[in-house]
Amino acid sequence: MRARALLEEAVVRGVVPGLAFGVVYADGRREAFHLGLAQRVPEPVPLEEGFYFDLASLTKPLFTLREVLRAVEEGLLDLDDPLSQHLPEILWLKDHPLKGVSVRALLAHTAGLPAWEALYTWGEGEALKARVLQHPWPLGEPTYSDIGYILLGILLERVRGRPLAHFPLPPGLTFAPPKERSAATELCPWRKRVLRGEVHDENAFALGGAAGHAGLFGTLEGVLDQLSAILQGTWLSRAALEEMARPHGERLLGWERKRPGWQGGSLASEGAFGHTGFTGVGVWVDPVRGYAWALLTNAVHPTRHRPSLAALRRAVGNALAAEVT
Repeated sequence: MRARALLEEAVVRGVVPGLAFGVVYADGRREAFHLGLAQRVPEPVPLEEGFYFDLASLTKPLFTLREVLRAVEEGLLDLDDPLSQHLPEILWLKDHPLKGVSVRALLAHTAGLPAWEALYTWGEGEALKARVLQHPWPLGEPTYSDIGYILLGILLERVRGRPLAHFPLPPGLTFAPPKERSAATELCPWRKRVLRGEVHDENAFALGGAAGHAGLFGTLEGVLDQLSAILQGTWLSRAALEEMARPHGERLLGWERKRPGWQGGSLASEGAFGHTGFTGVGVWVDPVRGYAWALLTNAVHPTRHRPSLAALRRAVGNALAAEVT
């Protein structure tokens, strides 16, 4: 497999400390392997099968999107409901910018919310959530937004009546991984320690560790199970999967569509979609050709100041596409 040679070279060159790679096919076949280290400092730890990776923004499609669509399937909400219908706190100002923003707009990143804000400097826990809801967020041009998915996480807690950390998860996904079986991320300048088994994203940490935009951890096997279910049409109902696949500009609900320059490779089919995460993780699905793949790394260990993984991801995606077709 050409993809394996590319990834072995990346580990040898120190592009990433370690990685887990897998590809699944619509007929149920899968291939997977692990390379390198789960941790470099303070002492080296070999990466083994079954280790958990901080999935960062893969939380958005693999958890938040799925849970919102499940709630729609059960009649707890509708994609076109205004957010204020379920979170009336945002109506505290008469002309609050979020008053008419829909759940759909948040899922598709079309609401115009800011991409990011240093929420962890505002407070923590329930007090921070209350401030997020009552902040008069400015709306501009549509952009990829952590803020929108943070709001969706709070929405899910409201409609289900439980914290996100208590939502049932399939095997291989968790908000509380065992430290000794987790790949390390950054030597955090804020928390003054190497992060291992705790969320890397500062805002997710301040929100309690489980949030709509980040906080999910997963093993390679657990992530591949989700991709396999998407390919086989069992991840959600047929109706929900069809709605998920409806284009919204450069995106689907929760996912990025194939477009020039995306990181899934230019040889993927026009129906392909995927997502990446800041810690160095990514997944891509090609339903037209019947395969999907995951590349999980701890590229931010021991520091986030690292080269981009875009070229490596594109090379691997193109090598896979060439082999499949």
